[in-house]
Amino acid sequence: MATVSINLATGSIQKEDIIVGIDLGTTNSLVAFINPEGNPQVINDTGKGVLVPSVIHLGNEVSVGNEAKSYLTTDPTNTIFSVKRLLGRAYKDIEYHKDFFSYKIIDDDLESLVKIKAGDSFYSPIDLSAMILKELKARAEHALKTPVNRAVITVPAYFNDSQRQATRDAGKLAGLDVLRIVNEPTAASLAYGIGLNPEEEKVIAVYDLGGGTFDVSILRIQNGIFEVLSTNGNTFLGGDDFDRAILNYWIEQNKLDISQLDGSTLQALRLKAEEAKIALTPQNIFNDRVGGIPCAIAKTVFQELILPKVEETILCCKNALKDAGLTVGDINEVIMVGGSTRTPLVKQKVAELFQRPVHDQINPDEVVALGAAIQADILSGNRKDILLLDVTPLSLGIETMGGLMDIIIPRNAKIPTKAGRQYTTSIDGQVNMKISVYQGERDLVKENRKLAEFDLKGIPAMPAGFPKVDINFLLNADGILTVQAIELRSGVKQQVEVKPTYGLTDEEVEQMLLDSIEHAKDDVSQRMVIEARREGEQMVYTVERFLEKNGSFLSQEEIQATRTYTSKLKESLNSGDKDMILKKIDEINEYTRPFAERLMDHAISHAMKGKAIE
Repeated sequence: MATVSINLATGSIQKEDIIVGIDLGTTNSLVAFINPEGNPQVINDTGKGVLVPSVIHLGNEVSVGNEAKSYLTTDPTNTIFSVKRLLGRAYKDIEYHKDFFSYKIIDDDLESLVKIKAGDSFYSPIDLSAMILKELKARAEHALKTPVNRAVITVPAYFNDSQRQATRDAGKLAGLDVLRIVNEPTAASLAYGIGLNPEEEKVIAVYDLGGGTFDVSILRIQNGIFEVLSTNGNTFLGGDDFDRAILNYWIEQNKLDISQLDGSTLQALRLKAEEAKIALTPQNIFNDRVGGIPCAIAKTVFQELILPKVEETILCCKNALKDAGLTVGDINEVIMVGGSTRTPLVKQKVAELFQRPVHDQINPDEVVALGAAIQADILSGNRKDILLLDVTPLSLGIETMGGLMDIIIPRNAKIPTKAGRQYTTSIDGQVNMKISVYQGERDLVKENRKLAEFDLKGIPAMPAGFPKVDINFLLNADGILTVQAIELRSGVKQQVEVKPTYGLTDEEVEQMLLDSIEHAKDDVSQRMVIEARREGEQMVYTVERFLEKNGSFLSQEEIQATRTYTSKLKESLNSGDKDMILKKIDEINEYTRPFAERLMDHAISHAMKGKAIE
C-alpha cells in the first residue's frame, strides 16, 4: 500500500506527487500544474483543448466535455449543464430559474438539496460535479504520465459553507484529496503575482464575466492574507447573453418565426452568433450565412445590443464598492477573469469605471486555474518565501441523523478559524439535542474519532423543523476547539471545549487520510443511501400526519392510494437502493401534490368568506 508523508505543523501532504489546481467552472472547467521550470501551466491533453465544457450526458454511457456538448440539442433532458449553479442549493434557491434548465430538477422539498432525474436514476449536483472532476483528473494523469490524487479547487468568493462542502465532496467522490478550497478572485490575484509578497498591501477588484455568470469581488491583501471585503454579481448573466443578443438581432433582421425553425437550425444560428461575438473582438464586421439565412452584424451594432448587459455589470461593481465602504480611488489593481472579458466594450467600461488600465495580460479563461496551481505549489512546500499559516490537519464536524459526519471545519483550514452551521429538530416537541463532535475524513462517524458529546437541553417544544440551532466551532491558534450550540428562538445555550489533536500520532493522522481516499467511493455511496432513507422516513412521517389531520378533504380512493404509495416507500427504505427510494419519494410526491393545493384553496376561500374586496 502507498504511504503518504504529512507535515503536522501545516497539515499539508509532503510533495511526493503533483498537486494540481482545478477551476471547476459553470460553463468550462480546466486543470493546471506547476511545470518543471516552476511556472504554472494549463493542461491540454492530446490536443483535446485546454477547456473542458462543464457538460455531462447521461446516456447508456456517461460522457463529459466536448463529447457531451453535442447532446444539448439531441437529448436535452439527459444532458446536464451549469451544474455549478446547483451545488449546495435547495430547490427554493433556484425555483425561479428552473426554466433555464432543460433537465428535470426534483422539487419534492423546498428545503432539501436539489436532485436531478435522468432516466430512472437520480443524481445530486455532487455526483455530477464529481464526473467533471474525474474527467479533469483523467486528462491530467494522461498528459502528465503520473497519478494525480491531490488538488486545490477554486470556488466563487460568494459560495457559502454548504456550497464549499459540496465542492469538497465532489472532489472526494472523484478520487481527489482536496487540500484547499480557494476563492476564484484569490487565485486570479496569485496568477498575477499579487499577494505573493507578504509585505505588500493592496486593495484589488476582480471582475469575472464568464459564459453564464458574473461576479465582482473586492479584496484587501495584507501580510499575504486575502480578505474578501465584498462581492456582487448576477449568476444568470454572462457571455451567453451576448450570443443571444446577436441571435435575436438576426431573427429580427431576417423576419424569422422562431417557432418555425427546427432545433438543428436554431443551434447552428446560436453557434454562429458565438462565432460572430469572438470575431468582433479583432474586426469591425462579421458576415456569414447559416443555410439560406444571412448572418451579418457590425461591431457598433453589437456594442449597442450588449451595452445594457455590460452596464448591469458596472452597476454591480459600484454596489460592491459601496458595500466595502470604498471609492474607485481606493482600488490599486483591477483583474479581468472569464472569457467574456475579451469583449472590447467590457474592458473599456471597466477601465472607465475604475479609472485605471485593467490586468488582462494572462488568458482570462486560464487565470483562475493557473492561480490554483500556484496555491497548490505553496501547499506542497515548494515556495519557501511564502508563509503558510497553521492549518488543521483533519476535518472537524458533528454527527447528524443516520450516523453521518457533517464537516464544519474542513481539514487544511487556516487557524485560528471560526465556522458554523444551522440545524433543526426532526421530531415534534423535541426538547433536547445531542451534539457529538468528531474528527476525521470519513463520511460515517463510526469511522472517525469522537472528541466530545454534550446535550443542548431546554429547547422549547415546537413542531419538527421550527427550532433553529446554531452550532459554531471556534478553533484557536493553540488548536483548542470550542463548540457552542445556541437555539436562536429561545436563547438556550451550551458549549464545550476540546483539544482535537490530543493523542494522535503522525502515523494515525496519515492512516486516517489514506483510509478516506481509499474508501471515498464506498463512503459516498453509503452517505447517499442514508440521506435517501432519511428523506424517505421524513416523507412517510409527513404524509401520515397529513392523512391524520386532513383526511376529510380526500376521497376514500385517494386515502387508500396514498397509503399504498406510503407502504411501497416504507418497503424501499430497507433496500439499500438509493434510486429506488428516491423514485418512490418522487411517486408519492407527484400523487399527493394536488392535495396540498386543494387544502390551500379551501383555506383561502374560507378566510375570504364574508369579506368584501375593495
